[in-house]
Amino acid sequence: MILTVIIIYFALLFLFGRLTSGKAGNDAFFRAERQSRWYMVAFGMVGASVSGVTFVSVPGMVMTQQMTYLQMCMGFVFGYFAVAYILLPLYYRLNLTSIYTYLGERLGKRSYKTGAWFFLLSKLSGSAIKFYVVCMLLQTFVLDGYGIPFGATVAGLVAMIWLYTRRGGIKTLVWTDTLQTACMLVSAGLIIVAVTEKLGMPLAELWQAVWDDSRSRIFVFDDFGSTLNFWKQFVSGIFTVIVMTGLDQDVMQKNLTCRTLHDARKDMCSYGMAFVPVNAMFLFLGVLLLMLCRQDGVPVPEKGDELLPMFAATGELGTWAAVLFFIGIVSTSFSTADSTLTSLTTSFCVDICENTQNEKLRKRVHIGVAVVFALAVVLFGSIGSSSVINLVYTVVGYTYGPLLGLFAFGLFTKYSVKDKFVPVVCVMAPVMCFIINEIVRNLLGYQFGYELLMLNGLLTFVGLALLRV
Repeated sequence: MILTVIIIYFALLFLFGRLTSGKAGNDAFFRAERQSRWYMVAFGMVGASVSGVTFVSVPGMVMTQQMTYLQMCMGFVFGYFAVAYILLPLYYRLNLTSIYTYLGERLGKRSYKTGAWFFLLSKLSGSAIKFYVVCMLLQTFVLDGYGIPFGATVAGLVAMIWLYTRRGGIKTLVWTDTLQTACMLVSAGLIIVAVTEKLGMPLAELWQAVWDDSRSRIFVFDDFGSTLNFWKQFVSGIFTVIVMTGLDQDVMQKNLTCRTLHDARKDMCSYGMAFVPVNAMFLFLGVLLLMLCRQDGVPVPEKGDELLPMFAATGELGTWAAVLFFIGIVSTSFSTADSTLTSLTTSFCVDICENTQNEKLRKRVHIGVAVVFALAVVLFGSIGSSSVINLVYTVVGYTYGPLLGLFAFGLFTKYSVKDKFVPVVCVMAPVMCFIINEIVRNLLGYQFGYELLMLNGLLTFVGLALLRV
C-alpha cells in the first residue's frame, strides 16, 4: 500500500512537471521568468524549508530538550524579517540569478568563487543528510522486505526527482512545492488525530495533560551555560535563518521568482511566521507519543528520531497512519531534494561555469548533480547519526559560517580586501572554530551549540578585516 501511494504521488509530481515546464528554457529553469505569485511561493516554502528531518527528529526532540526548540523557531521569525528588509532589496536591485554574484561585484572574483563553492558544499552535505531520512525509513520498513539494497533505493528516488525537475526547474518547483506542503500538513494533522483517538481523552483534558507534562517546557532562562538557554537559541535562530535562507541560493532562488520586491517580501514574511506553529505542532505530537508510551507500557526508544517511526511507520496507529507518515516524509523530503538539485545546478552553471545560456550544459550539469547527490546520501548512510536535525545544524555551523562572514563584510563595511587570500581565510575559519570549540569544552566545560555558526562567521569577518585594503 505504501509503495502504491508513493508511485501515485510521484505520478502527480511528474504530471505537474509536464504541465508547468512547457518549452521552458534556462530563464524558466533558473528564475521561473520572474512570474511566480507570492502566495504560492510562500505556501510551498513551508514544506521545502521544513524537510523530512522535521517529521522525524522534531517530535523526538521533546525526549531530551522538551519544547525548547520553539525558542529557536521564535528567532527564525526575526531572521526572516531581516532577510526580507536587508538582503532581498539588494538582490532585486542587482537583478541577480545567483546571489553569490554580489560577492564578485563587491569583493572580487576569488571571493565570489569561494562563496559559491562553500554553498555547493553546504547544500550538498546538508540536503544529503535530510534526504537520508526518507531513504532510510523506506528501506527499513518497506524495501528491505523485497531485498532491495539501500544504494538502489537512493538512486531510484533521486532519479524520480530528476525526472520531474529536469525541464522546468524552479518554475516547476513553485507548483510542486504547493502540493507537497499540503500533503505534509494534512498528513501530520491526521496522525495527531490518530494518536489522540488512541489516547482516548477528551480534547480539553488532552490539552491540559500536555500543558502539565514536564516535557512541555519551552523557555530556559536560568542556565546560560546550557545549549538550551533562551538567548543562545533565539539569537542562533536569527542568524541561522539569515545564513540558511538569505545567503542560500536554494531558498533565495524561489523568492527571487516573484514579480516584484514587494511580493517577495510578503512571501518571505508570510512563510517565516508559519515556522512557530508548524514546529509547535510536531513538538505537541512528540509529547502525545510519549504519553501514549506511558499509557500502553511501551518502552521509550533510546533515540529521539525513532519515536514517531516506532508508532506510525510500524502500523501501531493503524494502517492509514503508516501510509500518512510515509506521505508526509516523502513530500517534505522530495520538496527539499528537488530544490537542492535545481539550486546546485543553477549555482554551478552561473557561478562556476559562468554560463546561463547553454541549455545542453545545464542539462549535463543537472544529471551530474543528481549523481553526486545520490552518492552523498549513500555516504551519509554509512555514517548515521542519533539526531539528524542536530547534525544538520552542526554542519551548517561549520560550512555556512564563511558565507555569513563574507556577506557581513561586504554589506557592513566599505573596505576592499586582498582577494587572492580570501579562500585561505574561509578555509581556516571553520578549522579554528573546531579547535576553539574543543579547547573551551575541555578546559571550561562549555559546549557550543547552534551559536557555533556565529563564531565561525565572526572568525571569517575578522580574517577579512585583516586583509582589508
